[in-house]
Amino acid sequence: MEPQIYSTYILLGTMIIMSILGFNNRDFMEKYLFSPYDVKHHKEYYRFVTQAFLHGDVGHLFFNGITLFYFGKYFEFYLYNFYGPLAGEIVFWAFVLVAMFASSMISFFRHKDNPNYRSLGLSGVTSAILFAMIMLDPGMEILLIFIPIPIKAWIFGPIYLAFEIYSDRNRKTNIAHDAHISGAVFGIIFILITNIEQVIFAFQNLL
Repeated sequence: MEPQIYSTYILLGTMIIMSILGFNNRDFMEKYLFSPYDVKHHKEYYRFVTQAFLHGDVGHLFFNGITLFYFGKYFEFYLYNFYGPLAGEIVFWAFVLVAMFASSMISFFRHKDNPNYRSLGLSGVTSAILFAMIMLDPGMEILLIFIPIPIKAWIFGPIYLAFEIYSDRNRKTNIAHDAHISGAVFGIIFILITNIEQVIFAFQNLL
């Protein structure tokens, strides 16, 4: 019998509810989105966490929701089996919480004195989860909505990171590519520290 895992669904449900509230209430969104200036000058540290549950539009919410739904369950299931039921859920939530902070750090130091900078979304966390799973299962296939051909995780990961780094250096949109990068790096580091033997075994199986 498969274990009963709920944390991914709780995270997903909270994200949907808060995002919908933000869509319909601009003041609510402004209060809880990520503003490095307000974090530094007004000590509003809660924004590191609350901003992850908000999204700019339905498309933004959809893509993060889909990524979390598929890879979050996979990651939670792995932690459940590796650490046990209770410890696995604790590690999952600890991972998510730290990822919220870690994925926002580049933006914070870049824009802490810029009162006009804003960002929001769970992209940094989903990036962390995705890359944690890439390290644990590099042979898994990732299917993108706009590319109907499965791509091996060990191929997708470097391409994705290269694209994000290029986009961050040649910024043409309001997308916080630095959050995607720092989230991915956190996910990789976390798994290397906590599950290095599993990573070595997984990559050996590719050879």
